[in-house]
Amino acid sequence: TGSGQQSVTGVEASDDANSYWRIRGKSDGSCQRGTPVKCGQAIRLTHVNTGKNLHTHHFPSPLSNNQEVSAFGDDGEGDDLDIWTVQCSGTYWEREDAVRFKHVGTEVFLSITGEQYGHPIRGQREVHGMPAANHHNYWKAMEGVFIKPSVDPARHDEL
Repeated sequence: TGSGQQSVTGVEASDDANSYWRIRGKSDGSCQRGTPVKCGQAIRLTHVNTGKNLHTHHFPSPLSNNQEVSAFGDDGEGDDLDIWTVQCSGTYWEREDAVRFKHVGTEVFLSITGEQYGHPIRGQREVHGMPAANHHNYWKAMEGVFIKPSVDPARHDEL
């Protein structure tokens, strides 16, 4: 059922290589590497291993009947349904912050509630979109590479 696009699932293991996503700007390239992500900024999340973008559209999810979340596109190129805004409490998304991702096109929140798939992806949890902000749609960056903005070479504060 659903769109037939690649499923997005969640797992408990923090060392699963399939759990890594790269943060990118909208297709206009508005997110330079190393620049802090602002709360309210529109981003795309691209799966590191497949190059597909986190995507949603008006299809029901197979387990919870919420809104399906899938992986879509090729080599980071997709469409307008790949754009999410970062909702956080300060000025920037900080490393330890719990944040929400709200989909720009359909206004659902990226969520996980615990429904688990059976064969062939036993134990993996359904990731889906929910219409309201709640405790099921907080996310936290736990692993990965965090790049600090580069120092302006014209200004040095050391001898």
